[in-house]
Amino acid sequence: MKLTTEAKQAIFEQHGVAKSKNDTGSAESQIALFTTRITHLTEHLKVNKKDFSTRLGLLKLVGKRRRLLNYLQHRDINRYRAIIKELGIRK
Repeated sequence: MKLTTEAKQAIFEQHGVAKSKNDTGSAESQIALFTTRITHLTEHLKVNKKDFSTRLGLLKLVGKRRRLLNYLQHRDINRYRAIIKELGIRK
């Protein structure tokens, strides 16, 4: 799945710190983008159980998101708690 530019901008507007479509670099917007991609890949793997290359990509994305969440947790715990609650991610 390739996210369209409009879909990415909507994610950035909804979840970014600055709440603008140009806020592509904040940890929150990156975490939201990774979460969207992770949910799509998870659905794909439920149908295609033997797609191991997609599984590897999914695991890499989960690791990237985990590292960003750890960074955010150490830098600003309130922002971390807000994004976890907003996206429904549990640790």
